[in-house]
Amino acid sequence: MAQQFSYDLAHLIGATVLMAGMGLLYQRRLFAVLNTFAFQAVALAAAAAWQAHVQHAPHLYATAAIALIFKAIAVPLALHWLVERLGIHRTVETALSIGWTMIVGVALVALSIMLVLPVTAKAAALTRESLSIAMSVVLLGMLMMITRRNAVTQVVGFMALENGLILAAVSAKGMPLVVEISIAFSVLVAMTVFGIFFFRIRERFDTLDLNYLETYRGDRQ
Repeated sequence: MAQQFSYDLAHLIGATVLMAGMGLLYQRRLFAVLNTFAFQAVALAAAAAWQAHVQHAPHLYATAAIALIFKAIAVPLALHWLVERLGIHRTVETALSIGWTMIVGVALVALSIMLVLPVTAKAAALTRESLSIAMSVVLLGMLMMITRRNAVTQVVGFMALENGLILAAVSAKGMPLVVEISIAFSVLVAMTVFGIFFFRIRERFDTLDLNYLETYRGDRQ
């Protein structure tokens, strides 16, 4: 009974991370995107904490704390500040309509399940299904980076992709803490670099909309 409860709760939390990834694709307002990402990070922290309990791996509590403090609080607050500071346009422009983007997102989730489950046939059921969810989150993050024209939302897509990598890391038993810390550190470094580039691009072109930047350099007529 207790094992079944652990299994079901792990799936519920993982599904919450996945649905937040789908929610990122659905949002059209920049602040809504940032709030949805923060919610996904909270769900990721919960997933890491629960895996720490299930696997009897105390180091995963550190991963949960890192995800909660930096990804759910620090990074969204920093991006909110950047949006306010730079006066960025709040409506998110998309390369595909929201409807088509959601359809492609569902197809990517199905593709992840079809690819991961056969490859991990000898692993435990919880690990197999958690990895398939993590792969789905990674692909949805990539889709967001492809279909969004605003530089800030592309950064959010990159960090959502990284959430999927962390989810995969905490779902695999025996993953050392240094892997998760290195991933989190790389995100902080990337966030700093992105912030610098945001200021430089805003000063130079007076916009962060990639559609206008392509027009400026002559890629679009």
